[in-house]
Amino acid sequence: MYKSVDLINSVFKFTNDINIKTLETEIFNEEYESCTFQTNKQTFRSRIAKKTPNKRGYFVVFWTKDNANKNRPFTFDESCDKLIIAVIDESQKGLFIFPKDVLAKKNIIANKDKKGKMAMRIYPSWEYNLNQTAFKTQKWQLNYFIDLTGNVDKVLLNNLLN
Repeated sequence: MYKSVDLINSVFKFTNDINIKTLETEIFNEEYESCTFQTNKQTFRSRIAKKTPNKRGYFVVFWTKDNANKNRPFTFDESCDKLIIAVIDESQKGLFIFPKDVLAKKNIIANKDKKGKMAMRIYPSWEYNLNQTAFKTQKWQLNYFIDLTGNVDKVLLNNLLN
């Protein structure tokens, strides 16, 4: 399976009642280890972020196709409860766990007023020397990030997952 799913599975073991069920790979975004899965309580869309050589942060895509076979953002109604993005960079690793209502509020998934996005850049806590725009993005994103480089903060993990 994917290294992102292996990381998610290993982290979910720190919770009392969350087990991955019905994991399905998605045909689009395979190079980002695209898949969906369910737990006891929620649905997740999962991706792995990629480090880019010329820009700070990590890049991740999440799109689907419309009836004309053109790429388009996911809508609120077809989105899973949470988008979970794994970041694995040598010894550093972490998870962003974004609820879909936050993604809608940030105009990342399409809703009646906004067309949404098909990709975004994410900034884990170990990213420094960011420009003003990236710093502003990192500031809100860190509310949904758990750094797994050291010990797992079980309280934070449970808060992000519930």
